[in-house]
Amino acid sequence: MIFRKLPILIFMITSFNSTAQIDQEKTIYKFKVTNLEGDIFDFNSLKGKKIMIVNTASKCGLTPQYKKLQALYEKYIDKNFVIIGFPANNFLFQEPGSNEEIAIFCEKNYGVTFPMMSKISVRGKNMHPIYQFLTQESKNGVISSSVSWNFQKYLISSDGKLAKVLSPRTQPNDPSVITWIEN
Repeated sequence: MIFRKLPILIFMITSFNSTAQIDQEKTIYKFKVTNLEGDIFDFNSLKGKKIMIVNTASKCGLTPQYKKLQALYEKYIDKNFVIIGFPANNFLFQEPGSNEEIAIFCEKNYGVTFPMMSKISVRGKNMHPIYQFLTQESKNGVISSSVSWNFQKYLISSDGKLAKVLSPRTQPNDPSVITWIEN
């Protein structure tokens, strides 16, 4: 009698494992990137935290957002929230510097202490895989979007899934962002 039910049980376990694997594929946790210092940064280390991912540039009219990003990071660092910056030179060549120059600029001008990754492309044929994930519903399971300018923000929920896409003009301390972090 037990042996007749065994194939059904094996099928159920196999189905559960396949679903779990698919769910993991739709999270940010599968990515490893390089930070400005050249070290590997593993998104798996952020499990359980809310994450804001933002593409940055040093010579943009929106560059002063660094100050508000840093203030937000400092306010919520102990509340399972982190900001990850990705410098990108995709918009009017507004991030021409090397990784070392970007690190110096961010620290000197804005006191940035949140994790900054190495410069990548957030659009076009050389789009980094993490931005492919962020912008393609087939990869993130939520929504397709395009990066419209520097300082576009992607909010990742504490389970590693894309939660919201925010306009570059949405300030880091916007009430909608604060409410999302606190709830």
